[in-house]
Amino acid sequence: MRTIKDILYILSLPLIIILIMTFKGFADDHKLAHIKAKNPADSFAVVELFTSEGCWSCPPADELIAKLEKDNQNKKLFIMAFHVDYWDHQGWKDRFSKAQFTERQRQYALWMNLNTLYTPQLVINGKKEMVGSETSKVLSGIQSAMLENHPATLLLKKEKSEGNLIQVSYTSRSAARHSSILMALVQKRASSTVSAGENAGKSLDHVQIVRELQRGALKAKDMFSFKLPEKQGDWEIIAFEQNQQSGEIIDATRISL
Repeated sequence: MRTIKDILYILSLPLIIILIMTFKGFADDHKLAHIKAKNPADSFAVVELFTSEGCWSCPPADELIAKLEKDNQNKKLFIMAFHVDYWDHQGWKDRFSKAQFTERQRQYALWMNLNTLYTPQLVINGKKEMVGSETSKVLSGIQSAMLENHPATLLLKKEKSEGNLIQVSYTSRSAARHSSILMALVQKRASSTVSAGENAGKSLDHVQIVRELQRGALKAKDMFSFKLPEKQGDWEIIAFEQNQQSGEIIDATRISL
């Protein structure tokens, strides 16, 4: 037979759980704003989130990278959200999804000897992967990346802008072998009202959405051209050098459009 003390304890459990989760949220937000770099000039973290509007477990990961972006404080933290297309058959077509982004995730599976693809998956500097909604692991991974030294070798310059056509050049002093240069056209923010699939009825906010990804052989200097899908809104180019044998990202930089 339960005593009044037992009953009161059972009734208080939901409140205890709420307080614990609230404290954890405050603690994680505190960590978010206090990621430190060993050497701000030579430290960076490239964060790639593989996500989808058709995946019910993805919105928390999208919210996490939105917090990361908001609390970036001009650190060399480069966030890219790649919307994959293998959820599009579930009743909702993610307008940001591309088969090319699924192929990029599949390449990471090969580099990292993973047996499956999943969302939300987050990759840091091409070397470490984790569930994109696991805040503590994500923050720990970013902090570890920020404590490494990577001499800056990439510079970007906007060469030409006519209407929605953009030309961006880069120069590189890298001597790394087996490297490619990749440039991502990134839409800073957007939202969707989902009417079908696992997130039916939800309004989803997104940040750092990759709309186009181009790759080329790394040279001392070269130029890339992009066409903005929409003229309005904020856009940027994130450029990074990546080893095509291991997946490791060696350097990264950005330019606002």
